[in-house]
Amino acid sequence: MDAMRRARRFTWHMLISGLVVMWVVVAAGSTLALSEGRLWWPRVVLALVAGAAFSALYPRSVTAILDGRRPARIIAVMGALAVLAAGLGGAEPVGWGFVPMVWLSVAVLGVGARAAVLLSLGTFAVCVTLALVSGPGSEGLPGPWLSMVVYALWCAVLPPSNRMWNWIWTLAVQAHEGREAHARLAVAEERLRFARDLHDLVGHQLSAIAVKTELAVRLTGADLDAARAEMTEVNTLTRKALKELRQAVRGYRELDLSAELESVRSVLEAAGVRCRVRLPYRDLPDGVAPVFAYAVREAVTNVLKHSAATFCDITLRFTEEEAELSVRNDGVVRRQVADLGSGLSGMGERLAALGGAVSARPVGDGEFLLNAVVSLPLSG
Repeated sequence: MDAMRRARRFTWHMLISGLVVMWVVVAAGSTLALSEGRLWWPRVVLALVAGAAFSALYPRSVTAILDGRRPARIIAVMGALAVLAAGLGGAEPVGWGFVPMVWLSVAVLGVGARAAVLLSLGTFAVCVTLALVSGPGSEGLPGPWLSMVVYALWCAVLPPSNRMWNWIWTLAVQAHEGREAHARLAVAEERLRFARDLHDLVGHQLSAIAVKTELAVRLTGADLDAARAEMTEVNTLTRKALKELRQAVRGYRELDLSAELESVRSVLEAAGVRCRVRLPYRDLPDGVAPVFAYAVREAVTNVLKHSAATFCDITLRFTEEEAELSVRNDGVVRRQVADLGSGLSGMGERLAALGGAVSARPVGDGEFLLNAVVSLPLSG
């Protein structure tokens, strides 16, 4: 049995224990009243019938409340049976008058504090009225006054006790649902990460392979050695893509910025795009290089897919406050600017997780600029 089932069963038993206490109190009070001649057997029998019907409905009401429902009709019928049993049994607080108190302890569950107070006051008034009709108590004590004190004690103790148990159960349910929601969110985030990584890997590598194979086809008739060299690189890229794909599946992949810059330079120049890289004279701060490696890969993939560029400038710079990557190229096709694929969205998610941002837009004269900025030190 899991923890939630155990918690529910324990709460159910705590709430249902009031019914057991009720019958103990009723048995003791009825025995004393019968022995003193204050109660007749026919009335006891009728009260027992009403109490039995009340007891049959009580577990159903508790179960419904633990399920998050409020069985208003059942509670109303139980209230009528409780008043009937109390009236027939003499309405002594230590006796049949305890039945309305048990009803109150379940009627206040699942309602607001104001409603609980009003129910308590109403039940107190009804029970005291029944006690007034019953007459004086034993041993010369004024029965109604004594009954008022005892009923006030029951109304002050029983409802808050059961409401506390129900509140604890509600907190347990909310915590359990919150944990499940967190688990579902983690799964969804992992799926998004995996989809983004697959796009980064497969999209870039396939673009590079497409460029290399196209170049190899063009060189086949003119320069067989050069074509063979391009196909060798295609084979290398394919093996690299397969390796990175396996690493992505295992979740252990982190790109190297220097290797990525060399790779994209090679691919761009093979495609006839002049590539110029400007790097800072100092090493990038920890954590920045892998993020910018993804950004460079996505930017160059878009250069190959969405433009007819002749040059591509890649610039990295950083200060004490922020690090910035800029990728500028010419030959942008305007109809493709509005739809650059899911890669930029994935890049934006990566940067946003670190407190950064990315922008990609035409800047005039047929040029296109991708700009990625992260604040230092990194926030994630």
